[in-house]
Amino acid sequence: MSQAQSHLLLPADSAWLALERPDNPMTITVMLRVDGLTAPRFREFLKVYWIAWERFLHRPVQRGPGWWWQRDPEFDVRRHLDVVIERFSEAGLQEWVSARLNEPLPLFRPMWKFWLAPNAPGGAALVLRMHHCYADGLSLLGVFDQLCPASPRQHPALYGAPEQGEFSRWTATAQTWFEQLAQGQQDREHGADESRSATASLEHAGQTLDQYAQKGLRLLSEVTDFLVEPEDSPSGLRRPLLGRRHCRWSAPVPLERFRSIARATNVTINDVLLSCVAAAARPRLGLSDDELEEAVMHAAVPVDIRGRLPEELKPKPGTLGNYFGTVFVPLPVDGESSLERLYRIKQETRRLKKSWQPGIAWGLASTASVIPDPLRQPIADVFYRKASVVVSNVPGKREPRYLAGCRITEQMFWVPQAGDIGVGISIASYAGQVQFGVVADESVMSDPSGFLDDCVQELDRFPGGS
Repeated sequence: MSQAQSHLLLPADSAWLALERPDNPMTITVMLRVDGLTAPRFREFLKVYWIAWERFLHRPVQRGPGWWWQRDPEFDVRRHLDVVIERFSEAGLQEWVSARLNEPLPLFRPMWKFWLAPNAPGGAALVLRMHHCYADGLSLLGVFDQLCPASPRQHPALYGAPEQGEFSRWTATAQTWFEQLAQGQQDREHGADESRSATASLEHAGQTLDQYAQKGLRLLSEVTDFLVEPEDSPSGLRRPLLGRRHCRWSAPVPLERFRSIARATNVTINDVLLSCVAAAARPRLGLSDDELEEAVMHAAVPVDIRGRLPEELKPKPGTLGNYFGTVFVPLPVDGESSLERLYRIKQETRRLKKSWQPGIAWGLASTASVIPDPLRQPIADVFYRKASVVVSNVPGKREPRYLAGCRITEQMFWVPQAGDIGVGISIASYAGQVQFGVVADESVMSDPSGFLDDCVQELDRFPGGS
């Protein structure tokens, strides 16, 4: 097989394959409600636009210790779409989407698939499941942004991306970047030191050493804080997983309602969202009041690190890949009131915004596919034992978008939970509205509807939330 048909995955992509478990697969699920979308129209859309991203023609294949992208010589886009013509009730639709989350993706084809239910209540339901090694949520949003214009009469103008083997270039650039960080970004211009006086050279050397020491101490402190962050307390949200998942999603809530709460309380919208999650989690921990006082609970929150990378490592617009780190946000489940929980979350998120934790987490995860199996589990445990839930905030376009000329009315994402984490909460904003989504392992929640209702009802308890 030629180099054009097969090449190594980047470490941040292969990590999702190395850390996967059968009872908690590393897949992203997207659900769009698309008014009037038909099967023939969507098939044409896939053939012309979707597979313009060449990565979607490849599947990950393990060879020895590494993972390779291998082009599927028998690729047929028709194998990646199922059309279901049944008419659902709203409850039936939610059960149908849950069943899709539990349907395994075949390993012998590219690991993505669409399901279309054109007769779903409230408009056609389009579900996509894709393994996380192909892309993170922001990359997928970039794909849909290119393919879904703001007018039904407008065709996508720029779309698609070639799949290129960049492993050698990426690793060489990363090595150079780390060396520069270690050397404190010293001036390497030839003759620069020769033109300085001896005193200036000594002063410059002293400043460089001081900068290096400060960076080294901060990095050591950040890594130490990351590793010693306490594990979550045993609770009803931490149980052995069964591998059967259920998902639910809320009715749309106006985005302005969240903005009103944020303005009235001087916090961010993200603080409000996390506070809603903390309120819904509190009664489901199964702890007494005394136990709640000592309880530790974190939310694993994905954070985009693209802006923190050097220019040579930043992905090109429209390309696929994984560029998210993780922060572990302590949730104040012992807080007695909505405002107490909100302001304590504000304090934690301000602290974490200045942290190097997302980059550290991204780097640790990226090593998973290149280390021996016996050493891989301790790295995985660093992530799995420090959170009981995963909370993702997926920002969409402010104006309505159109897929194959049909208006998208709702947009929902569910991200993987990983390891022993059995609950994922997604907050998706689109066209001036926000929706909560929950996916949970059956051992933790047999019906996530109550958790979802508590998240939405918490908004009524904030100033400006009514």
